[in-house]
Amino acid sequence: MSKLAWSIPREIEGTFGFCNVGSVKFAFVYNDLGLQLGLDIENSAGDVGRLRVQDVGEGNVKIRLYEGRIAQGPLRGTPVIFKVYPGQQVGGVEADMMAANELNVHAFLQSSSKTCLSESPNTSWWWLAFRNDGKYSAADYAKVKSEKMSKLGGKNSWNPFEKELTIKRRRFFVIKLLHGALCGLAYMHDHDRLHQSLGPASVVLNTVDEKDAAYLVPRLRDLAFSVDIRYSQLEEGSGALSEGLWRRASAAGAFSPMEKRAFGIADDIYEAGLLFAYLAFIPFCEAGIMDSLSLQRLLESTFRLDLEATREYCLADDRLLEAVNFLDLGDGAGWELLQVLALVQSTIGLNRAVGPVGAKGERKAMLNPDFRKRPIAEAVLNHRFMTGSVL
Repeated sequence: MSKLAWSIPREIEGTFGFCNVGSVKFAFVYNDLGLQLGLDIENSAGDVGRLRVQDVGEGNVKIRLYEGRIAQGPLRGTPVIFKVYPGQQVGGVEADMMAANELNVHAFLQSSSKTCLSESPNTSWWWLAFRNDGKYSAADYAKVKSEKMSKLGGKNSWNPFEKELTIKRRRFFVIKLLHGALCGLAYMHDHDRLHQSLGPASVVLNTVDEKDAAYLVPRLRDLAFSVDIRYSQLEEGSGALSEGLWRRASAAGAFSPMEKRAFGIADDIYEAGLLFAYLAFIPFCEAGIMDSLSLQRLLESTFRLDLEATREYCLADDRLLEAVNFLDLGDGAGWELLQVLALVQSTIGLNRAVGPVGAKGERKAMLNPDFRKRPIAEAVLNHRFMTGSVL
């Protein structure tokens, strides 16, 4: 590969195109989230090699992320991310479906019908181009702060004032992070899309510095498994990427399009509950004390989401004290919200009249095993813990 160059004219904005490099054919996706309005991007083979690269996995598919900047044009210097999927020729049908699905979801959420693909092009690789809105994920943030807790815990004495200020900033940062992630999820649900792979790695942040919390902007990414929940699509049948979701829906008694839609939204909310638990514990504990898998086992298997028993267990371990104190804010508002979000097989209510979460009369409905009586994402956002009123 001697040179890799793209020139994207204004008239094909919001579409996709192709380029050949040697004998390899690439699909280059021109997405409104990323490159805009006629840019010339030229990279030598060496330049491509020097781009920051990260190998990640989504399902059974290995993808690669390239980080760089626009070299020429009106947006010169703008940071971009290239998300590279193996196409059908290289990665098989699943990878091809994931790449096409991610493109179509982004296009739909931006109301850019021009970009949607009715069928996948026959290519070796998909290159999806996005504006780089942040170098870090929520998982990166939790790891950094957990390691910082280890260093501070290793000191003979931690200045009380410094500790109080650090914990106060961390609480504010985590709540704002969660609120931003839930806002993104609510937006997707309002626009008839499920995320279906929500987790610490799928929330991108523009900063992990808690002093800059006022400027924090969390964004959701990794939409390859997103599911269309428009009633017309639910009536037509499911695609291969959503088969597992609808099998679980049937097992829970959700058969009609309305019930399947409710189950799917609630499945996302359940994942949001696990994300909340992760961010309530990991950044407040020393490294190695707790990880996402052990925390999920603790909640689901050991205590079967008996959060009162979970709290008593954690309270007996001094290493988990700051996490307990965080969830105890507002007379246990954090535990209350966790109960709302993280019930096993939790699903969203069909009745949007349930209203804001937190009133005693409503809370019983949220604990009801009938998934049809659970709250919606907007109601979770109005919970007193999420609004920051407990700080």
